[in-house]
Amino acid sequence: MSTTVYLQILALIILIILNGILSMAEMAIVSSRKTKLQKMVNDGKKKAKIAIELIEDPNQFLSTIQIGITLIGILTGAVGGSSISYFLGDFLSVYTPYGDIIAMLIVVILITYFTLVIGELVPKRVSLNNPENIAVRTARAMQILSKICGPLVTILSKTTDFVLKIIGSNKVRESLVTEDEIKLLIEEGIQDGTIEKEEEDIIKRVFRLDDQKVDTLMTPRTDIIWIDLDDGVEELKRKVIDSERSIFPVAKGELDDLIGVIQTKDILSSLFIDNKLNIEECLKQPLIIPENLPSLNILKQFKENKEYVHMAMVVDEYGSIEGLITLNDVLEGIVGDIPGIDENDDPTITLRRDGTWLIDGSLSIDRFKEQFELEEDMPQENEDNYTTLAGFILSYIGKVPEEGEQFQWKIFEFEILDMDGHHIDKVLVKELKQSQLLD
Repeated sequence: MSTTVYLQILALIILIILNGILSMAEMAIVSSRKTKLQKMVNDGKKKAKIAIELIEDPNQFLSTIQIGITLIGILTGAVGGSSISYFLGDFLSVYTPYGDIIAMLIVVILITYFTLVIGELVPKRVSLNNPENIAVRTARAMQILSKICGPLVTILSKTTDFVLKIIGSNKVRESLVTEDEIKLLIEEGIQDGTIEKEEEDIIKRVFRLDDQKVDTLMTPRTDIIWIDLDDGVEELKRKVIDSERSIFPVAKGELDDLIGVIQTKDILSSLFIDNKLNIEECLKQPLIIPENLPSLNILKQFKENKEYVHMAMVVDEYGSIEGLITLNDVLEGIVGDIPGIDENDDPTITLRRDGTWLIDGSLSIDRFKEQFELEEDMPQENEDNYTTLAGFILSYIGKVPEEGEQFQWKIFEFEILDMDGHHIDKVLVKELKQSQLLD
């Protein structure tokens, strides 16, 4: 074998490796997230800024890569089709009259195989494993190559823009991260052990909270314990002691005639200091919010309005009070149930020994779905706009149920255990096995 053949084989190896480097750089920069690269810039890695510039100008970068890969492909074919195939053809011609054709096929197949494996597949897999770091390492070289190929790159970029404009696809869309993508990343983090299950629950609740209205978290009007100025001191004491709450709405005659809220600590301070209680001097003003306000916005309201107590009264379009919501309610929407002195009458969900669930009818439908890991909406949830388990039952069966009444939805069997007038108080929920499901 002559020296020329050895040199051409070496040239082929170098060309295939160069093809791999270009493919790796292309995949790394295309797959990199700007947020991670920006963090690298903030940490002092200047080359990360070059990678960001390449991402922001994809035409120039991709044109440079394509020019390089195309030239390498042409050179690879030229080198492989000359001395190597001729040498192999001469060798095979001793044994067969089709030696030249067979030699050409062998050379093409081998070059294609090694180009695909070493020049494409392996580099791209490597870059996908750590795109940002590889993008930073190759960014400077790609920038220099882009300047070398400047005139040709400009022609290709302008031509590409022109063609994209004709087909109506010339706008570069920013790669936006959706909630679904974040949830998938969280699942991957849990599998890798980098994210705890509690962190996943909190993140998912924040997303869910942003989609909910305040009426899903509020205490409904019928359950509000409030102080009537027309009542005597003894009635006030009874309400404070029995309810064990820390803050109460105060109204005169009826709840819609709200005049403020009072905190238990202010009541005690007034009694200890002056030995008498003047409710009107202890009154503070709550926030007044509409019932269609997104739940997450209430946190912003509490932070911005420091002169108000952390209680908000929820009103409908006519100004009537529909319920109240506290900072503790919002926090529970994010981190789950927080035991506290204001929670004695919160809706409960209890697992019984027989595997059934005893649930308060006033339990929020979001807590019900979270407990049973239901991702889809309940039947007519958006149309009927119900927010509690009782609301779901009324919507689903289309009437006020009777005690002992049962019905089935999907894998759940519901039984009405207790009615308080027309209010559904307690519900028994059973998860059915496949053999128990009705046709």
